[in-house]
Amino acid sequence: MVSLFRMSYKTVGLWGLVVGSSVASTPLWAAESSHYAPVGKGKSDAQHPSSKVTKANLKQQHPPQETIIVKARRRERMEVQLGGQAGVLGTKKGLDLPFNLRSYTSSMILNQQSQTLGQVLENDPSVRTTYGYGNFSEVFIIRGLPIYGDDVAINGLYGITPRQLVSPQLYDSVQVMNGANAFLNGAAPGGTSIGGNINLQFKHAGKDPLLRVTGDYTGTGQGGGNVDMSRRFGESQQFGVRFNAAGMDGQTSIHGERRHSVALGLDTDWHNEAETTRITMDINYQNQNVQQGRGGVLLSSALTSVPKPTAPSHNWGQRWSYEDMHYVFGMVNVEHDLNKHITLYGAFGGLTGKEEGNYSSLTVTNAQTGAGTDGFLYVPYQETNESTRGGARVHVNTGPLKHEINLGASSLWNEVARAWGFGKSSASNLYAPIYSPLPETTLTGGNVHHPKRDMMTRLYSVFFSDTVSFWHDRIALTGGFRYQNIMTKSYGYKQVLTDHYDRDAITPVVGLVIHMTKHSSFYFNRVEGLAPGPQATGANIVNMGQLFAPVRTVQYEFGGKYDIGRFSASLAFYRLTQPNSYVRPYGNTGQGIFTVDGEQRNQGIEFNINGEIIKGLRFNGGTALIDAKQMKGTYEGQRAIGVPGYTINGNIEYDIPFAKGLTLTGRVIHTGHQWANAQNTQRIANWTTYDLGGRYTFLMTRKQPMTLRFGVENLTNSHYWASSYGGYLTEGLPRTFKASLTMDL
Repeated sequence: MVSLFRMSYKTVGLWGLVVGSSVASTPLWAAESSHYAPVGKGKSDAQHPSSKVTKANLKQQHPPQETIIVKARRRERMEVQLGGQAGVLGTKKGLDLPFNLRSYTSSMILNQQSQTLGQVLENDPSVRTTYGYGNFSEVFIIRGLPIYGDDVAINGLYGITPRQLVSPQLYDSVQVMNGANAFLNGAAPGGTSIGGNINLQFKHAGKDPLLRVTGDYTGTGQGGGNVDMSRRFGESQQFGVRFNAAGMDGQTSIHGERRHSVALGLDTDWHNEAETTRITMDINYQNQNVQQGRGGVLLSSALTSVPKPTAPSHNWGQRWSYEDMHYVFGMVNVEHDLNKHITLYGAFGGLTGKEEGNYSSLTVTNAQTGAGTDGFLYVPYQETNESTRGGARVHVNTGPLKHEINLGASSLWNEVARAWGFGKSSASNLYAPIYSPLPETTLTGGNVHHPKRDMMTRLYSVFFSDTVSFWHDRIALTGGFRYQNIMTKSYGYKQVLTDHYDRDAITPVVGLVIHMTKHSSFYFNRVEGLAPGPQATGANIVNMGQLFAPVRTVQYEFGGKYDIGRFSASLAFYRLTQPNSYVRPYGNTGQGIFTVDGEQRNQGIEFNINGEIIKGLRFNGGTALIDAKQMKGTYEGQRAIGVPGYTINGNIEYDIPFAKGLTLTGRVIHTGHQWANAQNTQRIANWTTYDLGGRYTFLMTRKQPMTLRFGVENLTNSHYWASSYGGYLTEGLPRTFKASLTMDL
């Protein structure tokens, strides 16, 4: 195995002389412009004639032990990058995109011991996480609109991500795009991902062999660890293998709640000697189990106020409640360069999942005493998904204009089998839970022992775009469209076709990027989000059962970006308008008519800073201001439920200069107040949490760096409702201790 300290003299010189810095990224136009020198391909400090490094003075100035610590310490640092995979446009640098896209790296996942995707996204000031309705699934809110777990993508494909909870240890990066994205990624199968998109990237083998072992401890009795190993084979290192195994088990910091997880990933890649053909194959398994989980709190419609939050470690969940989820998923991706102008690509992914759980949902009927009722629902759920994408990228010139043409198609097939068993509700209390025995099932829907097919979804689309750049690539204009067909069939629990939805729509895109300098750009986009239209429902309406066309959410956004590699910043202004459904009076008949001419408008400002402020001091964070308001409909003029007016995040790391290998960390998260009902008569207060920690990198032997981490989340043990999205309450986690030890072998 290649030793971690074996480095070229040039690399050692760079690491040793400029700790924490990196080569600046290069805009597309910088390498070809006669006015600007290329960045990233020139000589480094270690290559410059005035800074020659010899074998004799290398050991004296930077002994191997110190060099290994510096390298390991650098690898562990917090890093957020502008850019990533922008759907059908491919992987792009942030400065070259007319969209707001950021990537959170695996080093951040490792350092913060993130066990779920929601814990990773706590670092993003524009993302807030809540639970799903009546269960423990994570739902992400971006620009005031939700993203369900069903609609998180992997390597650009929808439908192959575990549905409720995601183990982040399998992924090399978590990419967040703010804003509508129907053209880039197509309509999501769950009908969300309207205000943003979350995309995960599988890990693959790097150029150096890796064997990393980590043990960790969380909460009051939750232990686990992971193994991450990779290696490349072949004369030209054309074949790579990476294996990941992670798990945890035990009681969380919430009293009585236990969680168990196992995640396994085998990721392979191959390229020919000319690197004109590239193939990756990823096979993964994930199991997540929650026992006596603390879910959300539903509010009775008769309440006039919101109950106060409980002690953070308090658990009102019934002891018989649980959720068990198993998924097998993966994908194959192929790219081939026909020549220097044309690249063909194709991807196929699949998922099979099996879930079951006893769900206990507390509905509070008295806000002062906390009295309420606990419901019982048993749900077995199975799904099978297949997802594909294929197309071509063509680079051609027409006179002074450069064209990047993207064209292709995508499809997704989803089948769901489920049933349910309902039991009688029992009395309980938010503040003094009454733990009842498991209720008897009094009503069922479908076969709870062998669920049958309940729903089928088919999504088909074709897309085309052309990005035209000119003036030494300083200006790039993108125009295109996606034709999307959405088809769903519902069979009910008697296996009889009850509903059939088959509609299509065309979603255009316009994007503009102007490079002011080689490190900055301004951008504009006009893009849409797309979701299936609703079906008319309600009491005493004249158009019961009417199916509506797909709902389009229109976004206008402009902003600016600055990126020098080790430091980046972005500023965005946006406006989203989304049609809403409601029932309005139908003349003087006393009946109503279901319509989709309501409107919600979300507009705001987002500001992000990432990178090294001064040598050894790194910062990631920013703020998001949002005004989400009902402009037309029943609640015209009211603020949207569960959308805070502002959010602020700040993550900081500081390498202690007088203690080699020691880094201190801290994080602040602040969220403004949120309304809990559509009438805006109930709201939850704003909240702030503080996290504090540190890590120390040292050598166990001459060649094996180790990193010891310790952290405390919610340091002050704040009592707060974290979210009221959907009209139900999610309480924040209590003070939580985390510790881990990582060794590179």
